[in-house]
Amino acid sequence: MGPVLAGVLQLLALAGALALVHIPLGNHLARVYSGDRHWRVEKWIYRTIGADPDTRMRPPAYLRALLAFSLVGVLLLYALQRLQGVLPGSLGFTSIDPDQAFNTAVSFVTNTNWQSYAGEQAMGHVVQTAGLAVQNVVSAAVGMAVAVALIRGFARSRTGELGNFWTDLVRGIVRVLVPLAVVAAVVLAACGVIQNFSGIHEVGQFTGGAREWNGGAVASQEAIKLLGTNGGGYFNANSAHPFENPTPFTNLFQIFLMLVIPFSLTRTFGVMTGSVRQGYAVLAAMGVIWLGFAALMMWAEFAHHGPAPEIAGGAYEGKEVRFGIGPSSLFATSTTLTSTGAVNSFHSSFTGLGGGIALLGMMLGEIAPGGAGSGLYGMLVMAIIAVFLAGLMVGRTPEYLGKKIGTREIKAAACFILVTPALVLVLTAAAMALPTPPHSMANGGAHGFSEILYAYTSAANNNGSAFAGLNADTQWFNSTLGLCMLLGRFLPMVFVLALAGSLAGQRPVPVTAGTLRTEKPLFTGVLVGAILIITGLTYFPALALGPLAEGLAA
Repeated sequence: MGPVLAGVLQLLALAGALALVHIPLGNHLARVYSGDRHWRVEKWIYRTIGADPDTRMRPPAYLRALLAFSLVGVLLLYALQRLQGVLPGSLGFTSIDPDQAFNTAVSFVTNTNWQSYAGEQAMGHVVQTAGLAVQNVVSAAVGMAVAVALIRGFARSRTGELGNFWTDLVRGIVRVLVPLAVVAAVVLAACGVIQNFSGIHEVGQFTGGAREWNGGAVASQEAIKLLGTNGGGYFNANSAHPFENPTPFTNLFQIFLMLVIPFSLTRTFGVMTGSVRQGYAVLAAMGVIWLGFAALMMWAEFAHHGPAPEIAGGAYEGKEVRFGIGPSSLFATSTTLTSTGAVNSFHSSFTGLGGGIALLGMMLGEIAPGGAGSGLYGMLVMAIIAVFLAGLMVGRTPEYLGKKIGTREIKAAACFILVTPALVLVLTAAAMALPTPPHSMANGGAHGFSEILYAYTSAANNNGSAFAGLNADTQWFNSTLGLCMLLGRFLPMVFVLALAGSLAGQRPVPVTAGTLRTEKPLFTGVLVGAILIITGLTYFPALALGPLAEGLAA
């Protein structure tokens, strides 16, 4: 079997597995967020944190609770890192420097998991498990809560209430993320991913000498980092490390874990709004983009010109030899089209066009299928933009799921889609203009520019992957990337909750002969076109200076 055919078969197998769980998991998520009954363990949690799970919150109260919870998470994780030197299980590692501790705390709380450090050389067991792994769970639950709040905005009428943040958060953790992560961790551990709390060992090398390695609760952290679309690796090599990703099966299973919740949330959207076909329309748009990007990435890496790639049968530089080009391309596509950021190969070593495809996947807003929760609410905002554009073309007031898209709604949607590009382009320009940051680049020219552009794109979109040619452990990058992650995570949430409240306060609009049928394939095409056009117009000049210039010159 040739490597191209093997890659295509893995893509089809992955699509089939996602299709099998789409309905049951999507229905389960709808029941979780729609039910009135509280589990006993949930009541205990509510009493512990002093929250009333039955209080109905309007958007300002929902947002205040979300921001307060996230702020506490940043402070606690920062304190754990600064105190690491005196904590048990530190493996002899010292406390993390203030700027790096700030960057890492913000990174994990914002579901980004950008890492400017080597995990096995900096973090002890307590910080990894009680700090980083916990944030992998709760940050994903926050994103899912915001998505559910927006769904309620479409489903409810003549009320500004969006539910209860604490209920949505706790149910997402207790009923969804933790049970799925336990099952996934058992599967990974059974397939060779390590799970222990051992110390540092000296391991002999084939080339002579020895290398120090430490163990850790890797399977459990790997499971939740992928399910929650977080991405931070226990080891610096991330999912290219054999302790994290030992076999081709675990590689495919890890891709499945990244995609399963974001794709299934479209079913939840359809069920909670009373129109399953609307969920299928959004799912189709996500699926078309994901499949198209996966095919383009494989083509770019398999068909790259040059003596070495032609002899080898593709661009193998930077790829893990255990997996090859096809699985590495599929992993890279999935990790950049979600907000996961896990990597099993060096994106910096991809071809110019291949690296550009990974960049573009993040620039879309990571909505195909996107992060846990963030992908769905990002796609729904783009659906509102698409409905608005279609309404302009036919001269009719735009409507979506029985709600009019008026001035308030379109302003909130426009602010949502402008936040991330502004952060990326302004900070990239500042980094390139200043004398110090370019010294962190391993390469000059178009590829060096791509390294900087990739870093800020990854941070603003809460992805966390890197081009692997940039030394980001400097005060400039730790500070600016941390700020970029904060604003890129929470400013869009402000606009999403404002949009949800505006929609929830409306009366339903009856369907007429002139209503755009948003559950039809025509609308799916309009939605995909709007996403690609808006992203292309926004980022094309920057892409032309980096990956496009490099790819065309190769």
